[in-house]
Amino acid sequence: MEKILIIGANGQLGTELSAALQKKYGQEAVIGSDIRKPQEENSIFELLDVLDGEALLSSIKKHKITQIYHLAAILSAKGEENPKQTWNINMNGLLNVLEIAQQEKLNKIYYPSSIAVFGTSTPSPAPQYTSMNPSTIYGISKRAGEQWCEYYFNKYNVDVRSLRYPGLISYKTLPGGGTTDYAVDIFYKAVEATKFSCFLEENTRLPMMYMPDAVRATLELMEAEKDKLSTHEGYNLNAFDCTPKELYEEIKKHIPTLEIEYKIDKLRQSIADSWSDTVDDSVARKDWNWQHQYDMESTTKDMLLHLKNKLTLQK
Repeated sequence: MEKILIIGANGQLGTELSAALQKKYGQEAVIGSDIRKPQEENSIFELLDVLDGEALLSSIKKHKITQIYHLAAILSAKGEENPKQTWNINMNGLLNVLEIAQQEKLNKIYYPSSIAVFGTSTPSPAPQYTSMNPSTIYGISKRAGEQWCEYYFNKYNVDVRSLRYPGLISYKTLPGGGTTDYAVDIFYKAVEATKFSCFLEENTRLPMMYMPDAVRATLELMEAEKDKLSTHEGYNLNAFDCTPKELYEEIKKHIPTLEIEYKIDKLRQSIADSWSDTVDDSVARKDWNWQHQYDMESTTKDMLLHLKNKLTLQK
């Protein structure tokens, strides 16, 4: 029986992965953890700082953990406010997980990576194996983390798996300091009938993915046969790419009254400009038959439907 520990369970990805894993394995098999308690406790939960290796080991032994989903990290724009702290949390937290996984012989580890590992020298679409010169401490830490994962797989046979997520769009939980956050906020402003202020230039193209696809990709990768995986760094992952202007125009087909203005955040614009505007995920499609289900049009329809219901219930 698998027992799964989710580190960073309160975040945008963690919230939805927790629900999916509970549905698959049962509530008693999934233990959520974070440095703060969730607003609603829907499963077993422990306060846990991943930098505290002793507490992490204790929790793993207590719950007889067999798999870890290590999601705790400081994201791109937020990370630039305190680079040393970002490196400490993003890197040393991962090393604690990998070292304990090796010592305790855990079955599998999941480590999320990001398109932030790419840089200005990366061609477009970004290939699976390519030049990488990330410009943010978040991207630097994620790239180093990928290499640590490959190292622990090759040296200690730790079965660690990773995806390079594009920008994630979700109606359940707000993102926490990323460069692609505008692609969530615009939907809220549309449903709330509020003018949307975009911090990126209108023609800034970036890879995007609807959260149901991201969650499904994660579970499919973790369920894939080990000998079919050609990398234990990060698999490129993609669904569609768009600009703020294109996303705005798609939403306006459903909510014609939506207004937009552009107030550029120089930091996040510079980060976005350093990333590839689209990603080649053919290796993931070949190795474990990855197929996305949502494009920009279907993402927009589903986001607006669920957000309208969510905000109506909150009134």
